[in-house]
Amino acid sequence: MKYILKTIFLSFLIFSLSAKAQDMTAGFSNLEKGELDQAEVFFANILKDYPQNKTARLCYARAIGLNKQAEKALDNFIVLKKEYPGDLEIELNYAEALLWNNKFDEAKIFYTTLVAKNPTNFVAHLGFANTLSNLKEYKEALFHVNKAIELSPGSAGPLVSRKYIRLGYAGQKVNEKNYKEAEAFYDEVLVDFPNDKEALMNKANLYLITKEINKGKAVYNLLGKDNPVLAMNGIALLEHIGGKEKNALKMATESLAKSASITDETLKNQTEERYVQALIWNKKYTEAATKIDELTAANPNKNWVMSLAATLAIYKSNFPESITNYENILKNDSKSFDGNLGIANAYKASGEVSKAYNAALTTLEIFKNQGDAMNFIKKLKEEFTPFIEEKLSYTFDNGNNTAVASRTLISIPLSTKWTVNTTYQHRQTQNTVTNVNAKTNDFIAGIEYKFHPKISYALDLGVSSANSNVTSYTQALIHTYFKIKPLKLQDLEVGYKREIQNFNSDLISKEIAVNNYYLNYNLSTNFNFGWFTQYFYSSQTDENKRNLLFTSFYYNFMAKPVLKGGLNYQYISYKNRVPLDYFSPKKFNAVEIFLEVLKDEQMAEVNSWYYNANLATGYQFIEDDSKQWTYRIQAKVGYKFSDRLIANLYGTRSNIASATAAGFTFNEFGLRIKWNLTGKPIFKLK
Repeated sequence: MKYILKTIFLSFLIFSLSAKAQDMTAGFSNLEKGELDQAEVFFANILKDYPQNKTARLCYARAIGLNKQAEKALDNFIVLKKEYPGDLEIELNYAEALLWNNKFDEAKIFYTTLVAKNPTNFVAHLGFANTLSNLKEYKEALFHVNKAIELSPGSAGPLVSRKYIRLGYAGQKVNEKNYKEAEAFYDEVLVDFPNDKEALMNKANLYLITKEINKGKAVYNLLGKDNPVLAMNGIALLEHIGGKEKNALKMATESLAKSASITDETLKNQTEERYVQALIWNKKYTEAATKIDELTAANPNKNWVMSLAATLAIYKSNFPESITNYENILKNDSKSFDGNLGIANAYKASGEVSKAYNAALTTLEIFKNQGDAMNFIKKLKEEFTPFIEEKLSYTFDNGNNTAVASRTLISIPLSTKWTVNTTYQHRQTQNTVTNVNAKTNDFIAGIEYKFHPKISYALDLGVSSANSNVTSYTQALIHTYFKIKPLKLQDLEVGYKREIQNFNSDLISKEIAVNNYYLNYNLSTNFNFGWFTQYFYSSQTDENKRNLLFTSFYYNFMAKPVLKGGLNYQYISYKNRVPLDYFSPKKFNAVEIFLEVLKDEQMAEVNSWYYNANLATGYQFIEDDSKQWTYRIQAKVGYKFSDRLIANLYGTRSNIASATAAGFTFNEFGLRIKWNLTGKPIFKLK
C-alpha cells in the first residue's frame, strides 16, 4: 500500500521560498498543481541563467523526483546537502528523496536525527511517520503522525497518512490473527473518514475471515449505498460462508441482473464470477458449466474464467481436469493466488500429498502469512501427525450382561505413504445372573502403505488372551484390507478379519473365532444421493457360517452441518441355528428409515463443538415370526480444545437383534480422547 503523498512538503516549501524568489511563482504553481513536466522545464531554464540558485536547484530536484526520476533527484539533494550543511529545507527534501528511492532504512536513520534536532517540525514528524509505515513499524509511525497532527491540527495530509498507517497496522494484526485489534483500527479510520470505502472494504474482508456474518452484512450494506453490485457480491459470499447456499444464489442472481447497467468491466467480471460460484455451491453443475462455456468464449484464456472451470471440476471430483486448468492459470501468471492455492487443493483431493504441500508452500512464498494457505498446510500436517487415542466404554443389556472396556491406539505416520500403529484393548464382561465373568486382552500391531493415490493396503496382526471362570486361551487376530478408489466418487474396501466373539462372558467362554471376508462399497453422486453396501461372509471355528448384507440408500439434504436421511436394509443368514449359544437365525431381515445430522470433528475449529446424532426406526423379521418394531439412537458430542486435543462423549441405545439374542435392549456409553503426540509430522513433508 502506498503511503507517500507527492505533496507532503510542497506547501511548506513554496511558503518558505516564495519570499526569496517571487519571479519563480509560475514554477511554484506548476509544482503545486502537479504539472511536473512544466515545473521541470521551468526550473531547468532558470538554472541555465542562475546555475547556483539554491531555490531553483531545490525545486528542480523536487520536480524531477516527483516525475519518476527519483534516483537523479536524490543525487541533486546529496550535492545540495553537502553545499549547505544543516539547511533544514534541504535536509527535509533529502529525507523525502530517500523515500522516493525506497531507501527506507537509510531514511529511518536520517529522520531519527532530524526529528531529534527539530522536535516541533511538522514536516519532519510526518515524513518519519511515512518512513516507519513503509518499514511496517506501525506503532512508532502512529506516534509520529499523531505528533504531526498535534503540530498542525488543520492539515489534511497527516490525517490521510494516519489512515493508511492504521490500515497497514490493521492488516498486520489480521495476519497475526489479532482480529479485535484490527477491527478497532478500522473503526478509528472511519471516525476520521466516515464511510471510507477502503476502510469498509478491509473491514468487510475481516468479517469474511472471522465468519461474522451479520457484521459483514452490515458493512456491505453501507458500501451498497454507493455500489449495490459490489455489496451484493460480498453478501452472497457471506451467505455461502454461513452455509446458506440458496440465499447466496439468490443474492448473486440479483447482483448479476443489476450489473447489466454498470460500466465497470472489472466489477462486471467479478459479478459473473460470483454468480457461477453460487451455482456451483448449490450443485447446479449443468447450469454452471453452460455459463463457464459462455464466459470462456467471451474471455478466452482468462485466469478468472479458468479458475471457475477448475472449481467446478473439483466439486465434480474431476481432479485431473481441475489440475490442468490451474496449470494453465499458472502459465499465464506464476504468482496467481488462485492458481497456486487452487492447484494445492486439487493435488490434495487427488491424493498427491507432496505436490499439494509444495504448491501451498509456493503460495506462502508469494503471499506471506496468507491465512488460507497457512490453514491448508496446518490441516495437511495434522493428517500425518502421530497421535494417541483412548476410548473408554460401559455397556449393559436386558440380558443382565455388563461390560467395561478400554482401547488405546497409537498411530505414527513415518511418511506420506507409510504408517505404523499399535493397539491395546481390554474388555471385562460379567453376567449378573449366571455370575460368569471373563476378561480379554488384545495386543495388535499394524502397518499401512499407500502405494498409489487411489490404493492403500493395511495389515494388523495381534493376539487375544482370554480368561473366564471356565477357560483361558490365546487366539491370533488378523485384519488385512485394501482401500481403493476404482472410479471418481467411489470407495471400495476389500478385506479379511479374524476376530474372537467377545460380546459377553458366555461367548468368550466358548472360544469362537470368526474369519470374516468382507467388502464395503460407497457410491456418491453429484446430485446428493448416495449408496453404501457392506457384505460379510463369515466362517466360524464352531463350524457355523454366516452371510450378512447391509445396504443403505441415502440423500444429503444439507452440507453444513451434514443432514442426510435414507433407507437401510439388512439381511443375515446362518448355516446352523444354535440359539442356546448366540443369535443365529436361518433368515433375518430388517428395514429401517434413518435421519442423521453431523458436524465432523475434522471441520471443527479450535474451541468449538462437534456432534453427531443418528435416529432410526423400522421393523425386523426373524425367520417366519411376526415383524418386530425396532429403533436405534446414536449420539456423540465433542469439543476441540486445541489443534492437538479433542474429546467426545457418545451413547447408543438399540433394540435390534444382535449376535447374542433377539428381543433385547442394548446400551453403550463412552468417552473418547484423541491427542496429537507432536505439533507436526516426525518427517519432513516434501
